[in-house]
Amino acid sequence: MSTLNARVSSRKCHPAENGIGERGMNVRSFTRSLATILFAVPGALVAQEHFAKSRGLAPHEEVQITSTLNEFVNRLEALEAKADSPTSTKGGKQSAAALPDMEADGEDSKPGKGADDGFGGISAKATQQWTGRVHFDFWGYPQTDAGADTMETGSAGERPQDHWSFRRLRFGPAGDIGDNMLYKIEMEFAAPNKMAFKDAYLGWQDLPLLQTLVLGNQKRPYGLDHLNSSRYNVFTERPFVVEAFNQDARRFGLLSYGVSDDLAFNWRWGAFLLKDVANDGKYASIENEIDGDAYTHHQAELAGRLANTFVWENEGRTYAHWAISGSVADPDGGVGHGTNEGRFYTRPEARTSNRWLNTGRIANVDEYFLFGVEGAVNLGALQFVGEYMSTRVLRDGDDDLDFSGGYVYASYFLTGEHTPWSRTNGVLGRVKPFNPWKPGSGWSGGAWQLAVRYSHGDFTDDDIFGGVGNSVTAGVNWWWNSRARVQFNYIHGSISDSKVVSGELADGDALTGDYSIIGTRFMLDF
Repeated sequence: MSTLNARVSSRKCHPAENGIGERGMNVRSFTRSLATILFAVPGALVAQEHFAKSRGLAPHEEVQITSTLNEFVNRLEALEAKADSPTSTKGGKQSAAALPDMEADGEDSKPGKGADDGFGGISAKATQQWTGRVHFDFWGYPQTDAGADTMETGSAGERPQDHWSFRRLRFGPAGDIGDNMLYKIEMEFAAPNKMAFKDAYLGWQDLPLLQTLVLGNQKRPYGLDHLNSSRYNVFTERPFVVEAFNQDARRFGLLSYGVSDDLAFNWRWGAFLLKDVANDGKYASIENEIDGDAYTHHQAELAGRLANTFVWENEGRTYAHWAISGSVADPDGGVGHGTNEGRFYTRPEARTSNRWLNTGRIANVDEYFLFGVEGAVNLGALQFVGEYMSTRVLRDGDDDLDFSGGYVYASYFLTGEHTPWSRTNGVLGRVKPFNPWKPGSGWSGGAWQLAVRYSHGDFTDDDIFGGVGNSVTAGVNWWWNSRARVQFNYIHGSISDSKVVSGELADGDALTGDYSIIGTRFMLDF
């Protein structure tokens, strides 16, 4: 029984170009028309050694109980392994917690057939699973020059302040309703005076052609690093280009998700509103005009991603992946409109107060087109990942603009683990240390991962001075168990050709700034 108890105790420790065509009214009319159509475990096992003794069981009876409980634990471990793997495609179903935000381990629960309601119908039985995450940060600024100081504080003589803060503090339910519906609601509490929702959607599964359809606030389908869960990303903050082209990630939209029978391909495409409604939950259209003709502007986009895992060997320790993604967006280019979503801005890959790279709201934008390509190769403990993204902005009466950037990184587990991969979603999965850390084990327990990343982003073109950023980040991840770890990042970078002061565009000469930043994050999820 002591062996069984050790196994049960162990389970408690780790709950597991463009060139898209000429501009014109065709794209605008299509996206605007589409936009107007859019709007709307569990259990516990406790086995204790004194049970057999207190009941006075015979040796053969104790052996039988131990054998039965061991078999039950084996089944639980198998279910946990399945839950922490990519989403199951049985019947084309995906768990609510695994769609389309890619924020969950995988198949946490499966909807079952509803019971007969007594009137010849099927009752809508609902499942519910509460999840959450806590990310607590320290950020320090050992070296910043006058240019970097100005970008953050607005003054060349005032340095950024070191600070502690919650980066994420999320909590909410997810589950299935009846046989073919799903839902998820996840709230963000990191800023006490500005609570916001992240994922807030409902969906339908097992649909002809579409497979799974999701309506609500959710991640848009472009960019690997963006689609990866913040729980599994290798670095504390996402690269320049990922954040700039996908600020705050989620938007209200309608998305279709599917996967091939052999799990080699997965795809998602949909239509979204450009404005982030996470803080107030309301999207207001804009009254505008073209050539004197008034119209209602909804600022919408079409977006999609096709991903392929073309190598899958050694039970997932060896794999290779590529994907392409893109979008066509129709922002309001009105001069002076505070609602104009034709804007690209990002932080210096650290959690600063201001965005150091910032195009400001770009006037007279007709449309913009985004294109992205990505790849990942994993060889056991060693992984290489890279991504490139570009955006072409078409302006009415002004020269068109081109912004672009990308990143590459390599990571390696000193302790031999590997970074899991979801073939059904085309994203990173949950790392499971071979030897979870325990009190008293010092620095020897858990999984240790080293990583280095180079990142580039260019948001300056023609009369727009959003800045050019280059950065190198060295990182260490210490996974205490599969659901808790600490991250250490050292970022050294430079920004040039920027006219950003205190987060807003300013007149005068373009700024240049060098900086070094240290970040530490303590993180867990459940």
